[in-house]
Amino acid sequence: MKMSRMSRLPPSSLAALSPGQSATITALALSEREAGWLRAVGLGEGVGVTVLRRAPFGGPLHVRTGGGAELAVDRKLACHLTVAS
Repeated sequence: MKMSRMSRLPPSSLAALSPGQSATITALALSEREAGWLRAVGLGEGVGVTVLRRAPFGGPLHVRTGGGAELAVDRKLACHLTVAS
């Protein structure tokens, strides 16, 4: 069976999204302690997020969850949150 081109693309991270883009968090590539903290503040698997702004010079991302919460997420941390459109 031939795989489609899309299925071979690496997963995207929250840090790769541009302002206005939305996606759903599919995995947290972090320690259980860090992942547990993110889930507690509303950024767990299955949560929809929209990037509102990206701070300059590698600063945090301003995101809104599907539930309406707005959070600043460190860009290095956002690299460990896998998302899908």
